[in-house]
Amino acid sequence: MVITGGQVTMIPVEVLYAAYTQGRFPMCHEDGELYWHDPDPRAVFPLELIRPNARMRRHMRHDRIETTFDRSFENVIRACAARPGTWIDERLIASYTALHGAGHAHSVEAWQAGGLVGGIYGVSIGAAFFGESMFSHVSNAGKVAFHALVDHLRAQGFLLFDTQYINAFTEQLGAVEVPREDYLLMLREAIEAPVVF
Repeated sequence: MVITGGQVTMIPVEVLYAAYTQGRFPMCHEDGELYWHDPDPRAVFPLELIRPNARMRRHMRHDRIETTFDRSFENVIRACAARPGTWIDERLIASYTALHGAGHAHSVEAWQAGGLVGGIYGVSIGAAFFGESMFSHVSNAGKVAFHALVDHLRAQGFLLFDTQYINAFTEQLGAVEVPREDYLLMLREAIEAPVVF
């Protein structure tokens, strides 16, 4: 379903927030329009099972990458958008930056030698986190941010880490698919939980 015509510069915060509570999220397509997506099956990261492998643990110990939360949200989303075939356009950057300002979108930054080298951003409602996109400017920096996020979500008591669609990369990180009907039950329980990011 298309969201809008070409005149709208961003999705209002309340519309974007409401869509996530219903399991929908926007993506920009090649025709230049924004469409709502609601996949079946849905890809999720089982928080209790996600752990870095031995090689990743070595990288995390030795690569001198520091992670932070919400220090540079717009830079993270722009870095995620700066690649061929991106589904993130200026309307979505504006929309998610506004949602970040409202306290419902968050970023994890990976820094090396003072520079932003990786990161991930997404949306948080109750005990549900919806991962949107990740980037790496140096090897494994995005994965370092991802594992910092997983640790944080577990510590805060999150119940759901949604990754929308499965692909080879998210499957390597531990994503699995669940039927949409099951996902919506998980979503309802998570968004009603009194958890804060």
